[in-house]
Amino acid sequence: MNAKEIASLIGCSVRTLHHYDQIGLLIPHRNGLNGYREYSEEDIDRLQQILFFRQCGFTLFKIKELLNNSNFNRIEAYEIQRKALEYEKMRIERMLKLLDKTLSSTKQGGKLTMKEKLQDFDLNNNPYEEEAIRIWGKAKVEESKRFIADKSSKEQDAITEGMDRLFKDLALVSKEMPESIVAQEAMEKMYTYMNANFGYHYSYEAFGNLGKMYIEDERFTKNVDKYGEGLSLFLSEAMRIYADNKQK
Repeated sequence: MNAKEIASLIGCSVRTLHHYDQIGLLIPHRNGLNGYREYSEEDIDRLQQILFFRQCGFTLFKIKELLNNSNFNRIEAYEIQRKALEYEKMRIERMLKLLDKTLSSTKQGGKLTMKEKLQDFDLNNNPYEEEAIRIWGKAKVEESKRFIADKSSKEQDAITEGMDRLFKDLALVSKEMPESIVAQEAMEKMYTYMNANFGYHYSYEAFGNLGKMYIEDERFTKNVDKYGEGLSLFLSEAMRIYADNKQK
């Protein structure tokens, strides 16, 4: 199947499929004669996994992290995706019941208590997303944790202090344009430090993806922005530009 056929089948734009290709999420074969993207049955299986995960609320970054993990198991993924969608189904049913109850009460001139108005809302993240991340998505993080754990207390403190200094320095240049020489020199320093101190090598692509996580995962955003408002957004763009330039 070609990109146009798939886009028509699932109701997305061809540009969406091209984006999946560009970020390394779904890379189809290229026809040697015309350069067009051609999707095999294996590609379709991977696309189905991507779409299931998207319906479960996963970000593209997290989906790529899961699918590219060497321990990824398709059967386990289907089981988790079903649990996640059942969870979402129950959440929607609760919302519909609350909406009907609120509508009926409003029409009849009644009034719900404050607790009744809010008790069925659940703004927590889908717990099955955390299950999937725990199984497949944090191999590099765990590898880094083991590397740091093997260090002495003094060495661990030095790494922590070094990261603190690094992000304070990054905050000082965050008012610059992400593509500026000053900002890109800071990215070089950041890339070098992280590769020297975290126990594994960041590829340029992985470094750029880490920048995406700074704005896609609110836990990262909160930790980064404590050094300066908007720092996570600045780093995300600057790291992407750095990675793109290095891969050219």
